[in-house]
Amino acid sequence: MFSQLTPATKNIIIINVIFFVGTFLLQNLNIDLESLLAGYFPLSPNFRSWQIITHMFMHGSILHIAFNMMTLWSFGPVLEQVLGQKKFLILYFASGLGGFALYNIWNYYEVSQITNFLTSQAYDIHEIYKYADNSYSGEMPISTNSEAVRDAAQQLFNILKTPMVGASGAIFGVIAAFSTLFPDAKLMFMFIPFPIKAKYLTPIIIVVSLFLGFRQFSGDNIAHFAHLGGALIGFLYIWSWKKNRDRIQ
Repeated sequence: MFSQLTPATKNIIIINVIFFVGTFLLQNLNIDLESLLAGYFPLSPNFRSWQIITHMFMHGSILHIAFNMMTLWSFGPVLEQVLGQKKFLILYFASGLGGFALYNIWNYYEVSQITNFLTSQAYDIHEIYKYADNSYSGEMPISTNSEAVRDAAQQLFNILKTPMVGASGAIFGVIAAFSTLFPDAKLMFMFIPFPIKAKYLTPIIIVVSLFLGFRQFSGDNIAHFAHLGGALIGFLYIWSWKKNRDRIQ
């Protein structure tokens, strides 16, 4: 069955599995790949330029990587056959980059709001950046009697310290691209207990991602804006590709 996969799709899956297994094996040697390769907020002391790409190959759990790779397995070969290997890779990585960008645009908005508030309260935000560095182990001391300031400082610390992992931006771009190319294909999708036409899938992804991204339920650690960014890039890429193809024909 694995031999039936198209080359680019197969290689992406293999690389993801290698990164996933390698991360857990190296943990036993006290080597933390996540802190090096996951995607941090660009203004975080933990950010490195290569994380813009490498975060797409890092996953937090077996369920996380299983969902992403099974989805890629399902939709990737069809798209690769239609677009060709080069354009499929452009679609995949452009969607991943779009997810990273939109997720961090939202983070930048939040960081700006928090920073303005803390500055107005004469709180030294440079201390937060210092303690958020992965080279520092331990809790961040917060010297204030104000609960609002304490919560804001902790929120900024969490944004700077929490990495983004997974290929979800790229995967949702693949889903959106497939839905745009084959709008009447009937699909079974997780959490939807009945077949749904592909053309309804992208609007559902966008609405749900927007709602959950803005609502930010407690305990929800999913990067919904990364899903949204990936889906938008996937849709726009295929829309442009179809437009140029029809013009040539």
